[in-house]
Amino acid sequence: MTAVPRPPLVRITARTAEILRRCYRGEIPADVLEQMAVLKATADGHLDAGGRIKTGRRP
Repeated sequence: MTAVPRPPLVRITARTAEILRRCYRGEIPADVLEQMAVLKATADGHLDAGGRIKTGRRP
């Protein structure tokens, strides 16, 4: 049996907490943060067209 690594504990700022609370009411904060990370990684060119992390050199 292989141990599954636990996701890292992420501490958010007061501003991020306020944005989550006021702008994404009723949504699961972890889901919203994941969507935000995917959007930023895509915009920064770290993901390929299929949403997978690019390997090799940074763009």
